[in-house]
Amino acid sequence: MKRICFSEKKSVIREQIIGLVFVFCFSLTALAQESASRLSVGGYGEVAMTRNFYSDNTKRYVNASEHANDPSHGRFDIPHAVIYLDYDFGRGWTMGTEMEFEHGGTGAAYELEYDEFGEWEHETEKGGEVELEQFWLQKSFSKAANVKVGHIVVPVGLLNAHHEPLNFFTVYRPEGESTILPSTWHQTGVSFWGRSSSIRYEAQLLAGLNADQFTNTGWISKGAATPLEYEVANTFGTAGRIDWYAASGLRFGLSGYYGHSIGNSAPREASGITATYKGEVAVGSFDFTYKGRHWIARGQADYGHLGDAEQLNYVYNRVNKQSPFHHGTRIVSSTAYALGIEAGYNILALKAHDDGRQLYLFGRYEQYDPYARATLNTTYDYTFVRRVAAGINYFPLPAICVKAEYSHRFLRSKYNNEPSVSVGVAYEGWFK
Repeated sequence: MKRICFSEKKSVIREQIIGLVFVFCFSLTALAQESASRLSVGGYGEVAMTRNFYSDNTKRYVNASEHANDPSHGRFDIPHAVIYLDYDFGRGWTMGTEMEFEHGGTGAAYELEYDEFGEWEHETEKGGEVELEQFWLQKSFSKAANVKVGHIVVPVGLLNAHHEPLNFFTVYRPEGESTILPSTWHQTGVSFWGRSSSIRYEAQLLAGLNADQFTNTGWISKGAATPLEYEVANTFGTAGRIDWYAASGLRFGLSGYYGHSIGNSAPREASGITATYKGEVAVGSFDFTYKGRHWIARGQADYGHLGDAEQLNYVYNRVNKQSPFHHGTRIVSSTAYALGIEAGYNILALKAHDDGRQLYLFGRYEQYDPYARATLNTTYDYTFVRRVAAGINYFPLPAICVKAEYSHRFLRSKYNNEPSVSVGVAYEGWFK
């Protein structure tokens, strides 16, 4: 009798253990499924080919007439390949990251050169950049109130606010904004944003830009970059944006930036130019987008002012050849601007049967000048550019676009104009 009871007891225990194992495995599976459901993976990328029908000689603006008949040149490129990883921790806490490989990334290696008596050489294998463009934690209190802390996109200008490749018709990012402003502009800071009814708003506190990185042909476009392991924040900058969703498919946006830039470098001087002058950077931008009735139209106008521009010619880090900061052409304009507008019509909408494919015929015009006002009586006339582009955007699927365009840069009369043909393919979307 006792044996039977003992056997039954072992059987019950065995069944309980099996049951516990089953529950444990089920719980792990459910937890894994829940964690997977909280994780989002996405990204975008571009592949492009261009033939430029003008000289690529570095002296083409110094002696334009000597290079009027130089041969064309071409290039293949992967301008951007980006991976998104977002995670929802729950209770309003989320995380976001964006890892970007520009121009195929970068690479270097040591090689043993047998034809050079066995010497080791350090060689650059691949040009390009790898950047962590976004890394942030966010707490959402409501739709109207969200706080984001970390490395974030600065949404000043149309391109920075909507920098993904399906948000512009051209094969490469629009030239005007990407010439005078950082693109994509990303810095470490704090952001407060939200949406109420038809208005979306955002305010940011950031590390200031670094005037040591400003140039005559790019204005402040390199100012957010740093050669150090950290962002220097001797001074701070502020950025803001307001978007008004006025009607179905129509949006208007205002954005701006203000901050000091001189002295936001290392080492910080106790006296001298960098302690005396501020280098105020003020940028204002207006933009709009419209999508409806088979049309897409976009436009922007950006204007920027740099205070104490004439003093940058004497800043130590810009003169010292040993510094890791910019030390090329040191004269920077106090004014820069960029204007652009583009529109495209989906001609496949004229078909009787709509299978979801789209084919936009588009045109674009832009005008920009990163050196719009002479500093220290120095001029660079070749920085003034008017550009027109026309081409197609074909969407076999909503997340994939094949692009082709002809573009023409019109420079001042003493320089040679710059026509080119480009073809590219781009994708954008969330995979999970």
